[in-house]
Amino acid sequence: MTATQRISVAGNAHNVRVPKAGEMVAGQLRRQIVTGELAEGASLPSETALMEQFGVSRPTLREAFRILESEQIIRIRRGARGGAYVVVPDPAAAARYAGTLLQYRGTTLADVYEARARLESAGVGILATKRTATDLRRIDACLAEGAQLLDDPDGFADSHLLVFPQLLMELAGNQTMAVLSEMLYSIVKSHNTNYIRQHRNDVNVNSGLRTTFRSHQKAAALIRDKQSEKAIVHWRKHVNRISENMITDPTETVLDVLS
Repeated sequence: MTATQRISVAGNAHNVRVPKAGEMVAGQLRRQIVTGELAEGASLPSETALMEQFGVSRPTLREAFRILESEQIIRIRRGARGGAYVVVPDPAAAARYAGTLLQYRGTTLADVYEARARLESAGVGILATKRTATDLRRIDACLAEGAQLLDDPDGFADSHLLVFPQLLMELAGNQTMAVLSEMLYSIVKSHNTNYIRQHRNDVNVNSGLRTTFRSHQKAAALIRDKQSEKAIVHWRKHVNRISENMITDPTETVLDVLS
């Protein structure tokens, strides 16, 4: 069977790509990993056992391994105790790929922040309508930790600046939105780190971080009071303000930050 076959549908010929055997094996192993049938850190069966299980040759099996390794959901260890081991899917891997794609397209940081503002404000609105007592306790704990870092700009940037919005997106409960946010955070965090390092002695940086913290506190209060619409508007303005303050060059691209 070739990788591409021609079939006739309603009298018209179409090219239909038939998955290669290695891709099919990778797909079955991937399913076992993401469903938890193969747990993190578990070793896959031996090559001989897998070849027998799937009825494929060693080159086909190793092609499947290469696919899964490139997706960073297995790791190949060499040597006497070697073999293939399961790795839990890491959002950072997806973020790196997304970052590369955005670099290729010449995406500006302003564009990234706009996407962040729209995505996060929607998540904050969802959270405000459904928050629980447990959610509020986690938000309060995060704010308490952030308050301890206000005199340490680097520490605040590392341990609170994006940790707080990431927590809000997690608590909102939409997994797709949370994963997309994590992909954006890897880019935004690099930009924040660079900006604060370059402006370490600028008094406006410390003032800006304190303003950001107060904005986080206000968002928490609106979420607590279930003021969904006000929370959405507040968070959109909050992210837009950060964008205006931290993007000094409107033409700056993702490539400039991640390269």
